[in-house]
Order: sequence, then structure tokens, then C-alpha cells
Amino acid sequence: MAEAKIVVLYPAPRDANAFERAYMHDHAPMVTPQNFKGMTRFVASKIVGTPDGSAPPFHRIAELYFPSLAALQTAAGSASAQQVVAHAVSISSGGKPLFLVAEVETTDF
Repeated sequence: MAEAKIVVLYPAPRDANAFERAYMHDHAPMVTPQNFKGMTRFVASKIVGTPDGSAPPFHRIAELYFPSLAALQTAAGSASAQQVVAHAVSISSGGKPLFLVAEVETTDF
């Protein structure tokens, strides 16, 4: 059974400092296994640039990992997860974040 993840892409915010405060102090602490039952890992990445130097279309990427797609779907459907998702939308001042579901394929070298 393949590992699965939720990927959240946050557009560039109108005020990056205000977004960062809200994200780091209010939102990220909400992304827990208590609110997303079965979550095994949370990775929060801040985009710092693009290879060609142009403005990146996204400011942050969040990845929430689960042991399976079924576990992800169960977690995402919970009331506590829906509250966290609503908070994510509310702090995203550059537009609505993009939510994706992916199966994880890894290659170890």
C-alpha cells in the first residue's frame, strides 16, 4: 500500500511578514496528529526563489503524510481537519491555497 500525502500550495501573500507570523505561530501548530488522525509526518517548506530568478508563484508548500490513501481520506474528512483547512484558507492573503492529494513514490539511492 502506497504512502499518500496532502500537498498545500500557498500563493505569494500580499504581506509576507504577516502571513509568516500567522502561518508559523497560529497555523503550523494546528497541523498535528490530533487534528489529522494517522498523519505520520508534516513538512513545511518556505519557497525562497526559482532557478531563473523570477518571482515564485507560491510562498509555502505544506506536505502532510499518511500511511495510505484511505488513512488520508479518513483524516481529511474529520471535523478537526476541516477546521485546520478553513484556517489555512483564511490566512492565505494571496488567494486560496491549492490542495492536492498525491501517492508517494520514493527511490532510495
